[in-house]
Amino acid sequence: MPLSDVPLAERFCPYLDSGQNPKCVCQRLAREECWDSYWHREEAREARSRNQDERWPWGQAAAAAQSRKPVGPMTGKAAEQRGLRQEAAPQDAVGLQDSLFSSESDNSLYFTYSGPSNTLEVSDLSYQVDTASQVPWFEQLAQFKMPWTSRNSQDSRELGIQNLSFKVRSGQMLAVIGSSGCGRASLLDVITGRGHGGKIKSGQVRINGQPSTPQLMRKCVAHVRQHDQLLPNLTVRETLAFIAQIRLPRTFSQAQRDKRVEDVIAELRLRQCANTRVGNAYVRGVSGGERRRVSIGVQLLWNPGILILDEPTSGLDSFTAHNLVRTLSRLAKGNRLVLISLHQPRSDIFRLFDLVLLMTSGTTIYLGTAQHMVQYFTAIGHPCPRYSNPADFYVDLTSIDRRSREQEEATREKARSLAALFLEKVRDFDDFVWKGEARELDVGTCVESPALLQDTSCLQTPTKLPGAVQQFTTLIRRQLSNDFRDLPTLLIHGAEACLMSLTIGFLFYGHGAIKLPFMDKAALLFMTVALIPFNVILDVISKCHSERAMLYYELEDGLYTAGPYFFAKVTGELPEHCAYTIIYVMPTYWLANLQPDPEPFLLHFLLLWLVVFCCRAMALSTAAIFPTFHMSSFFGNALYNSFYLTGGFMISLDNLWTGWRFQKLTSLALMSSFFGNALYNSFYLTGGFMISLDNLWTVPAWISEVSFLRWCFDGLMQVQFKERPYPIPLGNLTIPVPGDTLLHAMGLNAHPLYAIYLILLGLCGGYLVLYYLSLRFIKQKSSQDW
Repeated sequence: MPLSDVPLAERFCPYLDSGQNPKCVCQRLAREECWDSYWHREEAREARSRNQDERWPWGQAAAAAQSRKPVGPMTGKAAEQRGLRQEAAPQDAVGLQDSLFSSESDNSLYFTYSGPSNTLEVSDLSYQVDTASQVPWFEQLAQFKMPWTSRNSQDSRELGIQNLSFKVRSGQMLAVIGSSGCGRASLLDVITGRGHGGKIKSGQVRINGQPSTPQLMRKCVAHVRQHDQLLPNLTVRETLAFIAQIRLPRTFSQAQRDKRVEDVIAELRLRQCANTRVGNAYVRGVSGGERRRVSIGVQLLWNPGILILDEPTSGLDSFTAHNLVRTLSRLAKGNRLVLISLHQPRSDIFRLFDLVLLMTSGTTIYLGTAQHMVQYFTAIGHPCPRYSNPADFYVDLTSIDRRSREQEEATREKARSLAALFLEKVRDFDDFVWKGEARELDVGTCVESPALLQDTSCLQTPTKLPGAVQQFTTLIRRQLSNDFRDLPTLLIHGAEACLMSLTIGFLFYGHGAIKLPFMDKAALLFMTVALIPFNVILDVISKCHSERAMLYYELEDGLYTAGPYFFAKVTGELPEHCAYTIIYVMPTYWLANLQPDPEPFLLHFLLLWLVVFCCRAMALSTAAIFPTFHMSSFFGNALYNSFYLTGGFMISLDNLWTGWRFQKLTSLALMSSFFGNALYNSFYLTGGFMISLDNLWTVPAWISEVSFLRWCFDGLMQVQFKERPYPIPLGNLTIPVPGDTLLHAMGLNAHPLYAIYLILLGLCGGYLVLYYLSLRFIKQKSSQDW
């Protein structure tokens, strides 16, 4: 039991008021328990009961429901003497709790909802979940199952919600609690209109009396997901400022946007960390609770009337979770409707809720105020034990025990009976909320800031959002700010390019008149173009998958469209791409003593610039097509070696069919990094150096036509050898051989140099089009969203 749940007043009240030592007080209480006098035992029992009710507000309701006995003269006199202490104790307890759990002494409302009041109504809702559709398609393929066949199975369908009805209004915070599988996630999916594979069998969801539609949801409802998806290298203020640029209406001036950001920071009590990086699991930044508040602030910026949060306290310690729910309670008091889902909240969080919806197996067990929950269950024969958290006790009471078939049937039958009983009790209520004995529970008040009441410029918020140009400029500024603050990653990439370049340069080192043999120079050029893309592919795919969940959420929320993000992503990669290529090209070129003239150097640099950019575009499209990132050193090496051995250099391509069929079968379970590396390795082995292009089998020969490695190697060879004689040693003689003859012998002069540049540009454009189409038509779900 948490320490905060222990009623401190039980030990020291009523003697602490007289100034006695706590140690003496404990000894005196022990002596009183041993007295034989019935009067003293009765007084001690009444004092404990009274203090229990003071500390546990739901204990008052339970006591009122259990006993209403008339009192005698002596009891009445004792109660009269305790009257003053009973009036002051709840306020003192609340004050003590506020001082312990308040993150800031300011309890004002800085940012209230200025629109009309909202109503969320769910009427007789039944929702069917297709469990097969919730299994990712790639996992079904890995199990040799076709996704379209499993989705048609009737065995995979079950009711996630059954005959659910409730009505919530602005100014209230509704908490949906229950054990795993109770239907919380399904309810949030239906309300937010983001159901994945489910189907509404009956009933409907209404917002302000209108049937819920995706357009209405985006206009009125803000959805805060369970996982924080934020850029780690931006500060709290910058994160909110960039969102304000693309989420607030275009009629807002910059001063209004800045004021909105500051209001949200003040409302969420983030002023002390406003200039601190957000951070993540790998980058040091704000705390977990502050990061969760930033996620709430991102949705709060556009001032929604309905705020829905999916398990906002998950992963937070009890103190941080309590402060977060206090913030949500304060937001509800600002004329907002707040709906949150939780597992089993602790007692001091439970008492902050206005309404509680207890669910099990998709049915309603209780819907009413938190302070009347114990009163309701006590009335139907399930009182909450003293010193127990009602949320824990009643969630356990209604959970389905799946340890055996008999226990599962028994607990399901008990849940069905409780659900039927509750439905019978609230059948005559229009909001389906059980109403117990009216009793006020003071949990703190919020005072509106005077400055807020004077701000009437944003009461009528236009719905016209910023255009594509403003979205593009904001997204590219955000990306550049986040990327260039990640100095360790930038330094690692620069050191990687420099070390690779120096290794190749010194390996093929040449001076003055001493030239490398023809095959060594050809190997140098091929290794120069073949080694650089490998690290680029891994870096780009890893980075895209780290941002994939955030991209999915922001596209789903309508912050921007795929077009502005596509251009911002591609353009934002250019600075690092140019720096990486320069660091890689220059040392190798001069150490290997290639053509020293400016023109061959520029042509050489442009070819490598294009091949690296094409590699980035391929990695971007691969990361956008495939939903997960499966990568390990063992698996990566095994994959690389398998494709290396089946490329036609180690084994004849005529004998490739058996091995190719095996790889085709095993590749079903591989994701974007696998596919990207496999594609790169196929280009690597069909580039024209490992095996002659004339000897390739039909399929590898076709692959080589779209291999950017092949075309870049072709171009580099033409830059260095075309129309230039090259000395070839023949015994003791050195014979100058025309470079065109050498290129013709390798089959590398079939296309002019300008055509090679155009082909590389076409390949880059093709991969970019594939990347855009993937963003446009494939949902960028991360592995945690399936």
